[in-house]
Amino acid sequence: MILCILGRQPELSLAELEQRFGSDAVLPFSPEVALLTSDDFSIETLGGILKAGQVVAEFPRQNWQSLSNEIVHYYTASFLQRAGKITLGISVYGENVSPKAIQMAGLKLKQATKARDGSLRLVPNDDAILGTATSHHNKLGLSDNKIELLVAYGKNKVVIAESTGAQNITALARRDQGRPKRDAFVGMLPPKLALMMINMAHPSSTSRILDPFCGTGVVLQEAALLGYSVYGTDLSEKMIRYTRDNLNWLQDFRHNSFDWYLHEGDATTTQWQQPIDCVVGETYLGQPFSAPPSPAKLQEVVRNCDHIITSFLKNLHSQLKPGTPLCLAVPAWRDANGRLTQLPLIDNIGNLGYEFQPLQHVDVRHLAYFREDQVVARQLLILKRH
Repeated sequence: MILCILGRQPELSLAELEQRFGSDAVLPFSPEVALLTSDDFSIETLGGILKAGQVVAEFPRQNWQSLSNEIVHYYTASFLQRAGKITLGISVYGENVSPKAIQMAGLKLKQATKARDGSLRLVPNDDAILGTATSHHNKLGLSDNKIELLVAYGKNKVVIAESTGAQNITALARRDQGRPKRDAFVGMLPPKLALMMINMAHPSSTSRILDPFCGTGVVLQEAALLGYSVYGTDLSEKMIRYTRDNLNWLQDFRHNSFDWYLHEGDATTTQWQQPIDCVVGETYLGQPFSAPPSPAKLQEVVRNCDHIITSFLKNLHSQLKPGTPLCLAVPAWRDANGRLTQLPLIDNIGNLGYEFQPLQHVDVRHLAYFREDQVVARQLLILKRH
């Protein structure tokens, strides 16, 4: 059993896990944690999981003092079997435990290890949870003597897992900021969100993935790294050049070659080359806003975006086989209270020849990615062609 620490917007992480591994394999455990049954898990292939670990113990729900005594007793013996200096971090989820109380458990283990001629370095807790960056930079979970205990409190029980690694924020940042061509004007799709969208579409392993709005090629690069054949088009010749440069850079950087093809094309009229086995992309998001627009302005922008994206979906429909999976990021607008205005096409998706993929653990019609200071959110549509 794998314990997964969900991202800042846990419903998106759950949707990714459910699509990638199936509903029956995913068990929501708490607001921050899900349990997963899988023999094919790698955090490197997921965008929405911050940390993951192998479950080693379960206990009835109890206070931290009692539980920490169990942890100290078990790991005092366990650490004797591990060679070399041990680095230990402890994170507690779902329970109000002070960093000092967590450090006390770690210090007891440090003292017990030292008394038996061992050596242990304790990663300090500024909070009950070690940040993803702290776990990653300390390489916790990546070897037998670099350990992070993930302690998750649920409604009736507590689960303890040994980390197998944290999200590789260094690699994600390099693939984002290290690319030769970026363009803030067209928007910057984070690589981790691109990864999530590919997993939400859940293409077969031999799929050719089309991004009809490829921009600077973020979806294509992440799909290529997962082993897919990728195909990108964009209305802008400049974006095609940028994507070509970025994919060439990625090939050189990774010392690998990818199967990719690009050309200019207006997504509302283009005739794409076949085969198209899966569609993943960020559509036109409309005008950026630094503050919520007036009702009249919002109505104008919604109408414009809805027209463009509806035209695209109509054009695409006739070129897809029934059952083709899609994951599209479309705009939704947040007001001052965080309420979302969605595109009208969301309620008309069946008449356009598509249907939402059913999800058991989240509301598939209300999946949106945003930062708290953003007005324009990305609503994620997980679809299938009728």
